[in-house]
Amino acid sequence: MTSNIKRAVTLTLLAGMASSALAAKAPVTDLSATSSSATAASITAASAANETDVQRLERLLQNRNRVQLQMQQQLDEMTQEIATLRGQLERNTYDMNQMVQRQRELFIEIDKLRSQQGAAAVAVPVATDKANPEGKFTTNVDEQTAYQNAVDLILKKRDYTGAITAFKQFQADFPESTFMPNSHYWLGQLYFAKRQDAEAEKSFKAVIGFAKSNKRADALVKLGDIAKRGNKTDEAKKYYEQVISEYPGSSSAKVAKSNLQ
Repeated sequence: MTSNIKRAVTLTLLAGMASSALAAKAPVTDLSATSSSATAASITAASAANETDVQRLERLLQNRNRVQLQMQQQLDEMTQEIATLRGQLERNTYDMNQMVQRQRELFIEIDKLRSQQGAAAVAVPVATDKANPEGKFTTNVDEQTAYQNAVDLILKKRDYTGAITAFKQFQADFPESTFMPNSHYWLGQLYFAKRQDAEAEKSFKAVIGFAKSNKRADALVKLGDIAKRGNKTDEAKKYYEQVISEYPGSSSAKVAKSNLQ
């Protein structure tokens, strides 16, 4: 019986020790592993989140810098274009002023030519010499040079015969030129001063074909003068009255009125 009691006690102690060992081992191992895994995952997620925010901020800064650079480049280009346009405008204004002055000198020079050749003195209204009836300025350098050379033959060289040849050549070379009505007008003036009335009449009639030319009114006056000089009184009267009717209040109309008296 004592032997049975000892065996029971021994089995009880062994069972208790086994239970204690199993109970202590499982919780310690599982909790440690779970805690380590959770901590590592948290650290990884936080790092990933932080890297994403930094990268996003860098992209935003890069985009902003790129946009600012593009805007600055566009502003620089616009500034350069404005400066170029301003320079062109100033140059065109200067050229137009020079052209006006040249035409005034042309009127004076042709008046002198008429006086030297014994032509009757005729009042000449001073007019500006815009490039064409629409007031546009040509940018064709060859065209401007050819026209200027013809003008210079009158103003600088006093070569009136050469000027006639130059203007006729200009018309042949630049048939669509914006200076065409002016070239016809100055040819008419030169022919009129040289008393070549048939040629002068042809040139002035070409001028009046340009309805918006600022030389048209004076060309009509000159046609009246040619008719008057040829003793065609009725024809002269017709031209003078046309000027008065179409250009009332102009300097050409005043000349026409004085010629009718």
